[in-house]
Amino acid sequence: MEQKKLSEMSEIELRHEIQGYKEKMRKAEMNGIYNEYDVYQSKLIVAESYLIDRNKVEIGKIYKLNDGSDNYFKVERLKGIFAWGFRINSSKPEEGLPLALLKI
Repeated sequence: MEQKKLSEMSEIELRHEIQGYKEKMRKAEMNGIYNEYDVYQSKLIVAESYLIDRNKVEIGKIYKLNDGSDNYFKVERLKGIFAWGFRINSSKPEEGLPLALLKI
């Protein structure tokens, strides 16, 4: 059976997928396979982004990042499950972050 795309999943299916990623992260961490852990963490963030109500994200607003850092991000535009904009006090060019990384 072909795997459904995250964008095609219901909320229940997404939550099930997220639990699966958390379990795989736990196993990878227990086995010391950190690159695998990072891959599942990225997949988890993307899956969680599909559960976020895009209408709650305001263009031009600055959000604290939900990544354990003290970084802030100014949203310039939305495209799909990504917020595009700039990190505050950074000289990096525009970047897209999954919505789950924004503290909404």
